[in-house]
Amino acid sequence: MAARSEARRVKEAQARPDEEPTGSRPFSAFEWMLSLRYLRARRKEGFISVIAGFSFLGIMLGVATLIIVMAVMNGFRTELLSKILGLNGHMLVQPIDGPLTDYDAVAKRIAGVPGVKFAVPLVEGQALASSAYGAGGVLVRGLSEANLRALPAIGANIRTGTLEGFDSGTGIAIGKRLADQLSLQAGDNLTLVAPRGAVTPMGTTPRIKVYKIAAVFEIGMSEYDSAFVFMPLAESQAYFNKDGDVTAIEVYIDKPDDVERYRSAVQAAAERPIYIVDWRQRNATFFNALQVERNVMFLILTLIVVVAAFNIVSGLNMLVKDKGRDIGILRTMGATRGAIMRVFLVTGAAIGVVGTIAGFLLGLVVCLNVEEIRQFISWLTATELFSPELYYLSRLPAEMNAGETATVVLTALVLSFLAPLYPSWRAARLDPVEALRYE
Repeated sequence: MAARSEARRVKEAQARPDEEPTGSRPFSAFEWMLSLRYLRARRKEGFISVIAGFSFLGIMLGVATLIIVMAVMNGFRTELLSKILGLNGHMLVQPIDGPLTDYDAVAKRIAGVPGVKFAVPLVEGQALASSAYGAGGVLVRGLSEANLRALPAIGANIRTGTLEGFDSGTGIAIGKRLADQLSLQAGDNLTLVAPRGAVTPMGTTPRIKVYKIAAVFEIGMSEYDSAFVFMPLAESQAYFNKDGDVTAIEVYIDKPDDVERYRSAVQAAAERPIYIVDWRQRNATFFNALQVERNVMFLILTLIVVVAAFNIVSGLNMLVKDKGRDIGILRTMGATRGAIMRVFLVTGAAIGVVGTIAGFLLGLVVCLNVEEIRQFISWLTATELFSPELYYLSRLPAEMNAGETATVVLTALVLSFLAPLYPSWRAARLDPVEALRYE
């Protein structure tokens, strides 16, 4: 029976002389062993090994850089959004037909709308804050003590002093950076100068008044910590000549991203002509610029991974040329074209896959410790990286998005598998007779 089976196999092979031998199964141990052997450099293959090393480093650094930059930009957006919406309302309600003297009633009706957390009547105006050590422009806001405590950015971030009895006194709350700039602390006096004061026969005179600092807050966003001053609502009405009137009502809602669907309900609850501006309109330019920058950075940094993939192509092409004799010997020993192609495919893909995994781990470690790394580099170079005056935030945030990180890793993996296809195909098409002719 065995002899008959062997005879049948030989006869079938003779009937198909052009077909290649089937060889071993795909991705067998032999193919993996040979692929990994080609990744280890000999002395005469040193240049090829250097190219493979640069390809590995390029993909690793490209993936890590992409993950870190996208995480930092996501962190910036989240932190800025939380700071901006923690201090400013999600909707700003302003009167159209006349002064907002019925602000208490309007605020109560708006606060009763489902999904609205609270509505804050406020008086707002610009002034010059000065002390014996300096001066600077500030934005003064008048709020009641209850509303000021309810603001997430203020109530939970009082560093010195207290808001107790804020409504009954004439004390004010200022940001920490402003206090540092003017060399002041809780209990000291601050002079506020408003351009519109008392009206006299000689014209409008500036209003100058000294206030005691009741509390110092720190939001963590330098622009706000150096520019905002809060005073009692009644005092701000007197200071800015708002007799029984307020500038606007700020509305805070549960879901800021769905602000548009609250607009009609708030308008109806006001029961008077009002103009509504939401947080997206007020900060459209800033967040649009941030989104454009984020997309452009993603495209530019992806080129690092693409260049590393081209390095894999060039390195494998040189390896195929150098291993022409080996390929010819393997082909004459019965190795199929598919086996040769898989050997070089695994060799090139291994560089990309290992580089991608290493880049992901490096990016993850850096993102988890980005603030500590920033502080260490600042200490090492004796410079201030990411100055709060320029970047608005007092710390460097990083927030990894699972979807974006998966996109970066998958893109790198796809490029890693596509890059070796052409060199592998060339290796498989190599004629063993031509490869051995001049050896």
